[in-house]
Amino acid sequence: MNKTTKQQLLSLVNLSVGYSKDDALHSDINVSVNAGEFTCLLGPNGAGKSTLIKTISGFLPKVEGEVWFGKERIENLNEQKKAKLVSVVLTERISVPNLTVFELVGLGRTPYTGFFGKLTDTDVQKVYDAIKAVGLAKFAHKSIDKMSDGERQKAMIAKALVQETPFIILDEPTAFLDFPAKIEIMQLLLQLSRDHNRGILLSTHDLEMALQIADKIWLIGPDRKLTEGVPEDLVLSNDFNDFFERDGIHFDKHAGNFKFHKSVQKPIQIVGEGIERCWLEKALNRIGYIDSNESNDLKVELRKDDNAEIEYQLTKTGLSQNHQSIQSLIEQL
Repeated sequence: MNKTTKQQLLSLVNLSVGYSKDDALHSDINVSVNAGEFTCLLGPNGAGKSTLIKTISGFLPKVEGEVWFGKERIENLNEQKKAKLVSVVLTERISVPNLTVFELVGLGRTPYTGFFGKLTDTDVQKVYDAIKAVGLAKFAHKSIDKMSDGERQKAMIAKALVQETPFIILDEPTAFLDFPAKIEIMQLLLQLSRDHNRGILLSTHDLEMALQIADKIWLIGPDRKLTEGVPEDLVLSNDFNDFFERDGIHFDKHAGNFKFHKSVQKPIQIVGEGIERCWLEKALNRIGYIDSNESNDLKVELRKDDNAEIEYQLTKTGLSQNHQSIQSLIEQL
């Protein structure tokens, strides 16, 4: 059976990044990103994520090793050719007075517009399509300096989209966005990698979202060798624990998220099922209780009446109380 070989869009070979050979932040980096692959770079603050991203993008000189875009080494690419191979979205805030969203996104067509930079009708349509794709259709002619941080970042992503490069690098692109907007952008980028066979490398602090969406994850930490793998392997191998656990915080392999250690967890028996039981258990865990069939003193039973209304019956030291909400229940514990 023949295996399909995926096109490598980015290859890092024995790469060292940092300030000098004697003061490298990270060395011996050997990883790649393929066409149609969504890769997330994760690490704690100060781990060197931005340094690595800027080195790959060509904004910082590498200490040692090689950065390849396809079959081209980065140092052999002039600006125009590089702009057709990779587009970059950095975290830095962009504020240019009187520059509209359309004008900003239109700059992404620069590698294709020639000396005079005139947009053709096709270019104009592509700019509008990119603006619509990130949810800014109503703001196409609004000035960038009058928009929120999240809206500006969406415009920068649209600029990267319209550049039509096979590879996109993004450094914390959702840092300024609220949670629903973060999901929208992540879904947009995932769809872009799938539908257009583009490679995407995204630096993010959102570990739980990366676990759900990334094809590959690069883990980076201070004084640690970069670790690469699919999310599930990294969870099962305890790499997530090793890179991110701190005193009082642990990674729950079953839930796929981080949880606080509770110094004391009091037993309580929970009877019931469904989504209501799930959120009741979360609430009780948060205030220091843990489900236990051995608890004789405390018991909570979920009940539904004929109208499907939820009632929480709390039995405490032999006395029963009925509550209509979780808030009312926990106030009595």
